[in-house]
Amino acid sequence: MTHRATNPRAGNGPRRSTKRGLAPGSVVHIGKRRTPEAGISLIEYSPDDLQETIFRSVERSRAHQAHLPVRWLNVHGLHDTAVLTEIGQRFQLHPLVMEDIANTEQRPKVEDYGDQLFIVARMLTLSEDGRTLSSEQCSLVLGNDFLLSFQERPSGSFEPVRERLRKGHAGLRGGGVDLLGYSLIDALVDNYFSVVERIDERLDILEEAVFESPASAQVAALHHARRDTLALRRALWPLREVISSLQRGDHPLIKPETRVYLRDVQDHLTFLLESVDAMRETLSGLLDVYLSAMSQRVNQEVRVLAVITTLFMPAALIAGVFGMNFKSMPWLDSPHGFVLALALMAGVAGVLGALFWRRHWLD
Repeated sequence: MTHRATNPRAGNGPRRSTKRGLAPGSVVHIGKRRTPEAGISLIEYSPDDLQETIFRSVERSRAHQAHLPVRWLNVHGLHDTAVLTEIGQRFQLHPLVMEDIANTEQRPKVEDYGDQLFIVARMLTLSEDGRTLSSEQCSLVLGNDFLLSFQERPSGSFEPVRERLRKGHAGLRGGGVDLLGYSLIDALVDNYFSVVERIDERLDILEEAVFESPASAQVAALHHARRDTLALRRALWPLREVISSLQRGDHPLIKPETRVYLRDVQDHLTFLLESVDAMRETLSGLLDVYLSAMSQRVNQEVRVLAVITTLFMPAALIAGVFGMNFKSMPWLDSPHGFVLALALMAGVAGVLGALFWRRHWLD
């Protein structure tokens, strides 16, 4: 699911209303189709060995036999409910887990299903120009000897974890499923840092522009940045609660030594949330500065118009007096009457102009 900013809905894909009347646990894809076809990859490893396989079909993955103690199966393309159903049956996933995996509008959460843990998180990425923030649902299922990850589309967010496994990282290769799960969540959080830093850089440029030369186009940029920060907060805040639950819980799949690493992830999320809150306050302040600058500019323009009107009002009054239909009026028959009337108009306007200048109304 991709959106320009914070909207958690699935755009033009199937909506929640399409599930009306269906039984709980029905596997129906909710969200936008983000990839042409589903893909399945498998990494099996032990401290001394690693095997990596990419399956071209779910049938080939079904025929594969596990040989190593830890399996990481990654699936992208959640629109293919047949693939999801096949994998769910093979690993005996709860029907509600399968329903939530196919529904890409889930908020980050963790659910305990006895011998399995189900975790939902958000993967956030910025476009190359830094203007479009994309949000993708990522689901993890932890079992005794396997980890399943489900993504909406192929992504490089987990590639650092794959590289560490390929290079034989002793800690990761020697750990269990819980350490692998921590590594994937940590990779997501590391990606958040990149997103937050790029949005913060964009905000610095916008702040400088607002103070130097406020313009109407900056309002859209301010609201765009505000939506992005809201999307970040929606992804970060519940994920911190997820990590807190994993750290403080007593689920047997999460070993005590892994909880220490989860505490570090929680610290990172707290730092990111504080950074996002600071950006939101900055945006609010910039919007106030912009509105104040626009109000001051309008007041300046109104003052100029008022001064011009005041300067010409005596001339209009004098012209109106001399235009009255009386037979006997001063200067009416004088050969210099016209010049004297103009001089009177200019004199009154000059006196008013001097008065305005002394009061700094013409600055």
